[in-house]
Amino acid sequence: MFGGAKLLRCGAGIRRLHRAGMAVRLWLEPGAQCLFDEPVRVRAAGLRPLQPVTLRAALSDEKGQAFGSAALYRADERGELDLSRSPALGGHYTGTEPMGLFWSLSPAAPFARMVKRDVTASPLRVRIEVLAGHWSGDPRELPAQPLASCVNERWFMRDGVARVPVRDGRIRGVLFVPPGNGSFPGVVHLSTIDGELGESKASLLANHGFTTLALGYLNHDDLPKSATDLDLEYFEEAVEFLRQHPKVKGPGIGAVGISKGGDVVLSMVTFLPSVRAAVVINGCNASAIIGMRFKNKVICPGVGYSLSRIQFTDSGVAIIVEAMDEVSEENAIPVEKAEGAILFVVGCEDMNWNSLSYADEAIKRMKKHGNERWQLQCYTGAGHYLNPPYFPFCYTSYHSVIGTYTVWGGNAKAHSLAQEDMWPKIHSFLRESLNS
Repeated sequence: MFGGAKLLRCGAGIRRLHRAGMAVRLWLEPGAQCLFDEPVRVRAAGLRPLQPVTLRAALSDEKGQAFGSAALYRADERGELDLSRSPALGGHYTGTEPMGLFWSLSPAAPFARMVKRDVTASPLRVRIEVLAGHWSGDPRELPAQPLASCVNERWFMRDGVARVPVRDGRIRGVLFVPPGNGSFPGVVHLSTIDGELGESKASLLANHGFTTLALGYLNHDDLPKSATDLDLEYFEEAVEFLRQHPKVKGPGIGAVGISKGGDVVLSMVTFLPSVRAAVVINGCNASAIIGMRFKNKVICPGVGYSLSRIQFTDSGVAIIVEAMDEVSEENAIPVEKAEGAILFVVGCEDMNWNSLSYADEAIKRMKKHGNERWQLQCYTGAGHYLNPPYFPFCYTSYHSVIGTYTVWGGNAKAHSLAQEDMWPKIHSFLRESLNS
């Protein structure tokens, strides 16, 4: 519900309004198809001057989970709307937000997180409608027909990108190769601890000119479902696989990781000289939960957690930010040894763990030893699940380690704007670090 506003019915059940012979039109620029991380311009025309309308967006992910958003607008004196200039007056957001309908998409069912694992078969389709009047959000007051509608197809692979399943030695994953005859910077992408490969993010990186390996490390294919320690030699094997690939421009490799994948990436850049650039998104400065060994020696003991420090909201959702044990000098990753450059990306309202403190401690170690090969991007209001632009904000969902629904933190607008800002910065960082 949007503040108790009532629906102003303007010809209920009429699909199109006519003004001076002009039908209501809703369209997207530059077109109805785009890559998932690309913006579109939403425009409407043929409305009455200053007519109150509601714009609504909806999509279903590949698991059938529904997401929706809506915002209240008023046409200008010419009966037109342009979301790059027209301010929203209420709904899921307010103010001038060109992509507000997309970043404010919210799950219809609680605790849902948008999933896109099959990046080849079909896009995610966002249906956009313009409705007469200011809709309250009550389904009983929804007009029978929109005045106009259109569909935005948001793809994850541009034409020519190759998706290649990888089972080479111990390596399990999927390789995405950009189109063209040349070689490209090579990047290993590591997702969260739950076994998801993160193909959606790896394919989007390939669209931007990176040969990207979405690497499994737990609970994927024939890899172990759990482990006491991870083997850094496995990740070294993946780095060498990329370095030898004909579509990879060496000699150095980049690595991008989020959450548990973030601390693995931090170990990679610390101990593997061939890793010349690492992007750590809301990671830990120690080996969280699962330790890291190298050549049969534990190099980073796992940092545990205590269930007794978990708190719960009134609705029973876990708040686990204080559950992790403290990182000590003995189990911190000796990141000062890193020869490659490191970009720390932090959501300051991360409620999974204290990502900002972990990044600060890692940078403090590097400064103490005269290592200045680091950058830090902090985002106020952003939570844990920082993704490429226009992924719906996820505040709560199931946590596979804790075994319950947890709070990830942040707020939708700040988190989404952080995603828009960080994505090109990650591309620039990788290019500059790997091409130098």
